[in-house]
Amino acid sequence: MNTRPIPMTASTSSELGDAVERALARKDLPAASTALAEASTREIVHVLERLSPRQCAIAYRLLSKQEAIEVFEALSPGLQADLVHGLQDAEVAALFADLDPDDRVWLLDELPAAVAPRLLRGLSPHERDLTAAVLGYRRDSIGRRMSPEFVSTHPQLTAARTLQRMRERLDRAETIYTLPVTDGGLRVVGVVSLRDLLAADSDALVADLMHDAHTVSAESDAEEAARECTESGFLAVPVVDSEERLVGILTIDDAVRILRHEESEDAARQGGVEPLGRPYLSTPIRRIVRSRVVWLLVLAVGATLTVQVLSVFEATLEQLTVLALFVPLLIGTGGNTGNQAATTVTRALALGEVRPRDLLRVLTRELRVGLCLGFLLGALGFGITALVYDWQIGVVIGGTLLAVCAVAATIGGIMPVVARVIRVDPAVFSNPFITTFVDATGLVIYFVIARAVLGI
Repeated sequence: MNTRPIPMTASTSSELGDAVERALARKDLPAASTALAEASTREIVHVLERLSPRQCAIAYRLLSKQEAIEVFEALSPGLQADLVHGLQDAEVAALFADLDPDDRVWLLDELPAAVAPRLLRGLSPHERDLTAAVLGYRRDSIGRRMSPEFVSTHPQLTAARTLQRMRERLDRAETIYTLPVTDGGLRVVGVVSLRDLLAADSDALVADLMHDAHTVSAESDAEEAARECTESGFLAVPVVDSEERLVGILTIDDAVRILRHEESEDAARQGGVEPLGRPYLSTPIRRIVRSRVVWLLVLAVGATLTVQVLSVFEATLEQLTVLALFVPLLIGTGGNTGNQAATTVTRALALGEVRPRDLLRVLTRELRVGLCLGFLLGALGFGITALVYDWQIGVVIGGTLLAVCAVAATIGGIMPVVARVIRVDPAVFSNPFITTFVDATGLVIYFVIARAVLGI
């Protein structure tokens, strides 16, 4: 880790970034190198996140060897992948070898499939085996994100012997603060903390110091396992195979990294875009366009439903043109209500507060919430519209708001649960899809109520 005591503030980071960008634009590499040499690892990472891929590779080559390793480890996997394309093979091989096995897999997941074998061939046999073991698990499983480098102990070993084992493997272990305790068959029977080992007598047995272990299966969903780790407050959780044998360890920092990655993906998809996987300013324009255009095309096609509904009720609009004035209000209210419900339930699913078996409970709760919201908004809409136009128009607007809010909240609430039931990311059933569906449904409700009340 970088030990230089240079605190990073928004102003210093921005000034450094501007200085490096100006130097690179002038092709003044000595000036850029001087600016980077005075910065901390964290500041350099922030600078690289603002540069184009080409400038990023140039700036990275100006770093010292040790600084370059520390900075590369601190970059996001997406930015690491972009940097790999701008470096020479020898540089890439050295950086790849210095990564931990789980960090290598994060990077390989971002690179083209053809690149992976070439990088793996450059590793030592031991490091290649460790990396291959992690790569063998499903992409969304915690086995793919665990570290296979750990220190374990045995119930019949003493505290002194365990501490010795830790010192011998200190440079290879992901963490030493929590040690899995295994039996002769490598099955986890408990965990022991470094604090307890240091506080115990040297001849105390691990069996007397260990606590019950909370383990996760290597095939478990990565997000769920990471949330278990963070919510339970564990510094590390042993990862076991189908036979309960220890195969790796999930540390709290890796768990937080997984959750940050998943939440970024969910936020992007709820907004109708694909995750960029790298900082915004360092992402090529064509990648940003590609992340948005597919969803825009899908939603544009979906929006034709709204056009079709309007064309079906064109005669109704011609008879009473005042109805057209309220179309934006009604579809906007319905879309917002559905989005609120979807966001709330998606968050509850992520936190484990709602399970797929709770579908009926979610439906009834959101229906009641939608009716309450619809009653309040409908009463307000009726009062204002009746004063400005007449009471019949007020009844149409009030009744539509009541029905649209109830339908939108119900649909918005159950769609994320349905997505989880059919094993699809709930964020895919995101706000833009719900808005499109509710727009069309809301218009049908509106014109049906208008015809019934106004007799047109």
